[in-house]
Amino acid sequence: MSIRHTHENDMSLQEAQQHEPVQHSQPDMSAGNNRLKYILTLGALVALGPFTIDLYLPAFPLLAADLNTSETAVQLTLTGTILGFALGQLLIGPLSDAIGRRIPLLITVGIHIAASLACAFAPTIEILAASRFLQGLGAAGSGVVAMAMVRDLYSGRPMVTMLSRMALVSGLAPIVAPLLGSQLLLITNWRGIFGFLVGYGVAMFIVTVIVLRETRPVSVRIAEGPVRVRSRYGSVLRDRRFIGVVLIGGFNFSALMAYLSSSTFLFQDVYGFSQQGYGVLFAVNSIAVLLGTQTTGRLSRTIAPQWILAFSTGLMTVSASVLLLCAGLGAGVLGVIIPLWFFILGVGLSFPCIQVLALANHPAEAGTAASLLGAVNFGSSGLVPPIIGMLGSTSSATMGVVMVVCSVVSVGLLWSVVRPRSVPAVY
Repeated sequence: MSIRHTHENDMSLQEAQQHEPVQHSQPDMSAGNNRLKYILTLGALVALGPFTIDLYLPAFPLLAADLNTSETAVQLTLTGTILGFALGQLLIGPLSDAIGRRIPLLITVGIHIAASLACAFAPTIEILAASRFLQGLGAAGSGVVAMAMVRDLYSGRPMVTMLSRMALVSGLAPIVAPLLGSQLLLITNWRGIFGFLVGYGVAMFIVTVIVLRETRPVSVRIAEGPVRVRSRYGSVLRDRRFIGVVLIGGFNFSALMAYLSSSTFLFQDVYGFSQQGYGVLFAVNSIAVLLGTQTTGRLSRTIAPQWILAFSTGLMTVSASVLLLCAGLGAGVLGVIIPLWFFILGVGLSFPCIQVLALANHPAEAGTAASLLGAVNFGSSGLVPPIIGMLGSTSSATMGVVMVVCSVVSVGLLWSVVRPRSVPAVY
């Protein structure tokens, strides 16, 4: 089953609206400069999340030593951030459907700025964990509202293309963040990393005020009303296909979190990488995500997203199995790095497919659908760091087991719940 190839990738808003069931006025996206501004701004807003998560990963060992705490306690600060992301998206998505996109976006970016300041001055691991929770809560709004804005403006294949273009911008964050974090550690301590996040948040607040216009008209907000949150959630939760896609997203993200939460201790403490060497390795792996998202954008011209998702989940399962086998055989660092890169490539291939399949049938509840997708992604993956910590964060076998389990479950959900052959064409 293929996606209809009837429009060019740079489809204007007027063309996109031909596919929309609800007609209303929106920002003029027909000019190339406006589209570019939105791609860069929305991509940078989505990137606030990866920067919040990835920038301080190279500092984990130093942070544990400075605050005189355990590796598991440091990993719990990552869990706090992830859970903040999950709760924030549940709150911000429906709110943006009810009152518009810009105000919730500005409020949450402001919360992120304040929480980043608190992280920079945190005297104990407990205060840092609480501040990281608030930081995740604030960063959640940027991602969910950005996705909802794309759904306001586009549908079908143009939405896949727009999400892929945004991923090209936001995908630079996981590449740049660990490199930047490791370089910042040459001139400052881990607190300076959070100071950088303060500056990033302030910059995004200013750019949002200047560049982004409201994409959800007042007439639509009034028609739905703020009291219909339960109705909006009910609409998406009754969609079997949506539930399956969201659960796949959650397990895929949990598998990726197994890598994120264990890699810094595994590669620095076990394999002897320096902070800068780890940053380079992380960046190389992040290129796999970027390559995957952009490949999906190109493949979507002729291949339906559910079939790309079928390939990507299969690739993840095979790669994770090879990694686990190499760990059992003691194949060394290359036995971890090579299958890990292909695993992360599979995750990158899956991201745009999951987003478009989740949002395609819910234009009127785009914010709610995006919030549920993000909440499940981050909520489920937030359970992974403490599990990794208890099982042993310095073992590649532990990481491999979690990856294999999550990947196998994703494959099962795709074929038993989503059922690719039953998915209608995305126009």
